[in-house]
Amino acid sequence: MRSTLQNLFKDFTNLLYPELCPACDSPLSNNEKEICIKCEFDLPYTDFHLHLDNPVAKQFWGRIPLDTAMALLYFTKESKTQNLIHQLKYKNQPQIGFLLGEMIGERLLASGIHQNFDFIVPVPIHEKRLRSRGYNQSEYIANGIARVLQIPVRTKVVIRYKETKSQTKNERFERFQNLDNVFMVLQPMAITGKHILLVDDVITTGATFEACANTLNQHKPAHLSLAAAAYAK
Repeated sequence: MRSTLQNLFKDFTNLLYPELCPACDSPLSNNEKEICIKCEFDLPYTDFHLHLDNPVAKQFWGRIPLDTAMALLYFTKESKTQNLIHQLKYKNQPQIGFLLGEMIGERLLASGIHQNFDFIVPVPIHEKRLRSRGYNQSEYIANGIARVLQIPVRTKVVIRYKETKSQTKNERFERFQNLDNVFMVLQPMAITGKHILLVDDVITTGATFEACANTLNQHKPAHLSLAAAAYAK
């Protein structure tokens, strides 16, 4: 009886204040989780996890050694992916990151790529931005991956100790300049000899990931791999 009343109250509340799909802005039904079923099928999946020489991996060839690299979705302007990332980063919807992470984890699990990861490191954000936003979106993505793959997330291995302005409007060279020496490893012994999956939200020029990876590589991990929620073509 109580469960029935709760469901009726939820239905009534949703009628007045419907939860909206963050990808397409349409009302969610009771059986839909975070995004609507239509968007879940229609999102621009890359399938990069099926190809070792995918565009994300190629982007870092000759720059940093990576064991594997992939991104879940293509990112273009005024797209469903952009809507999701915007809601995740700027509209206080970290649960979207967790869902995207679960989707990444499921693909890594199905492909067998996950078997040698020791732990996951989300690309850190500066503490000032962490305070203003309330969370690190990459950490939520990492937690979603971890739930599927059943491997730990380490958030204290590396920190971002220098604050930088938003990179969104910067050209490629400016991005690399701004990210010079902004990360610091706090637990070097945790890195040495391990296979680390480094997780970010969106790969554009790859400057942020490269800067973080170079900092980690100073302490000789056995392997580095990359997973991102989206890839900007």
